[in-house]
Amino acid sequence: MPAGKTLKTLIGDYPHTAPLKSGAVRSDRVNFAFTEIVPVWDGFKGMIREDRYDVSEMAVVTYLIAKAHGKQLALLPAAMIGRFQHPYAIYNADKGPMRPSDLNGKRVGIRSFTTTTGAWIRGILANDYGVDLDSIEWVTFEDPHVAEYKDTTKRAPEGRKIVPMLLDGELDAVLGETSNDPRARSLFGDPQAEAANWYAKQKAVPINHLVVMRTADVTADPDTAREVYRLMLEGKRIAGTPASPDPIPFGIEANRPSLALIAEYAYQQKLIPNRISVDDMFAETRDIFGQ
Repeated sequence: MPAGKTLKTLIGDYPHTAPLKSGAVRSDRVNFAFTEIVPVWDGFKGMIREDRYDVSEMAVVTYLIAKAHGKQLALLPAAMIGRFQHPYAIYNADKGPMRPSDLNGKRVGIRSFTTTTGAWIRGILANDYGVDLDSIEWVTFEDPHVAEYKDTTKRAPEGRKIVPMLLDGELDAVLGETSNDPRARSLFGDPQAEAANWYAKQKAVPINHLVVMRTADVTADPDTAREVYRLMLEGKRIAGTPASPDPIPFGIEANRPSLALIAEYAYQQKLIPNRISVDDMFAETRDIFGQ
């Protein structure tokens, strides 16, 4: 039996988590008992609603909504996924050309209204392209991870899939998806160019997932939280920084620009009732991780 505390852990398969899962990164203090769920976000509801894990990857917007509803989760400044979001908005070109400004009054599908990718893209559409998000009929396919969140969107018919509904003409656009079908075109035209322009203005890579632990566990044993973070950072060091700008920043200040922006988008979209600052997000862990 390995020495140290065993932590039931949910994190996805990425180059920077492979050293932890393979055992290449080890610790005398903690061991990870990994739960494998694919896609990993299907496990977030279990953490939020049933407290299943000691360490869990977590979508940023799910975390913000959970915090707004009093869930006792401590955020670790360890990004698991970050990416530019512009490629994840598509429309059906068979219905004619479409630009972001054409979305007003349209019917738009999204897996769940509370997905972090969806919140990022809606924030970009509203703040950079002047789209009136309230004019759109939102069609969703899944429940929010946080049960207390009141979802007022229209639910897609049982058994229907989001991209087929777009290609069948039942949706005008979808967010959070891609498709190789030739009818599916980018809402942003040249999404890479639009993403580059957005980065030049914002100086942030949109973060999707970080890591959480229970607040009570972190308060009782901050050294374990510190060791979890150290091991994840070592996994990233071994894997190497995947790109520049870094899409998986570690550290509070490194994550601050992205987290401040998505928290503002979440507030604008009424996903959370009050603004949550980055310092609020790390209230339980700032003394552990510093910068």
